[in-house]
Amino acid sequence: MPQDLQLQNKFLQTMCNDEVPISVFLMNGIKLQGKIEAYDDHVIVLKNSTSQMIFKHAISTIVPAAATHHKERE
Repeated sequence: MPQDLQLQNKFLQTMCNDEVPISVFLMNGIKLQGKIEAYDDHVIVLKNSTSQMIFKHAISTIVPAAATHHKERE
């Protein structure tokens, strides 16, 4: 697995496991907010009042609402 994908998966797994609220900024400037319900190599499912499937290629930035600590999981 490429190193950048490993980092991405660790970040998303931390956000998902810790149920950290996030803001997702799309390439077109739209801001979405919620918690990560699930993800895979191509999409993120964001849960707020409803679930939304967001294609990763449309995402510009993900900003956690709280400070997080990424740990190496073995």
